[in-house]
Amino acid sequence: MSRVAKYPVELPKGVDFSIAGGQITVKGPLGSLTQPMLPSVVIEKEGESLQVKAAEGTVDGGAMSGTQRALLNNMVTGVTKGFERKLTLVGVGYRAQAQGSKLNLTLGFSHPVVHDMPEGIKVETPSQTEIIIKGINKQVVGQVAADVRAYRAPEPYKGKGVRYSDETVVIKETKKK
Repeated sequence: MSRVAKYPVELPKGVDFSIAGGQITVKGPLGSLTQPMLPSVVIEKEGESLQVKAAEGTVDGGAMSGTQRALLNNMVTGVTKGFERKLTLVGVGYRAQAQGSKLNLTLGFSHPVVHDMPEGIKVETPSQTEIIIKGINKQVVGQVAADVRAYRAPEPYKGKGVRYSDETVVIKETKKK
């Protein structure tokens, strides 16, 4: 059995949990999330917590119980607190500006880059070189941050580009004659 699945998922007050038709639904103060339930896993509600266990007679139930528990915990955290990812622009003339559900980026190309945010994702730019991406779904927030970073990933010689705020870029030494 998975070590992760041994720990229960605590349900805070104001969070509703239901399983219907193979779909897990978690509703909270920030919104609701749905996730397909894995067939090799059983979820039991014990008071104000959820316990994830492997189904009887399944080969991959032990491994998938940890995965299902992590996904369930991320859903509960998302509808109560939410997730955010911070990006930083490093480079002369690199700018970002949020306009509603669009993010306008100036990254040294001959044209501005406009990135449309998916539904449920909010973007903020406290300064011209900082981007904060917020949402309740951890997977979508991380994917949007990766998509924005992919426009101009940090290069290894000067470190210019879009990077995560907690990322460290190892600068290479230039070639000597």
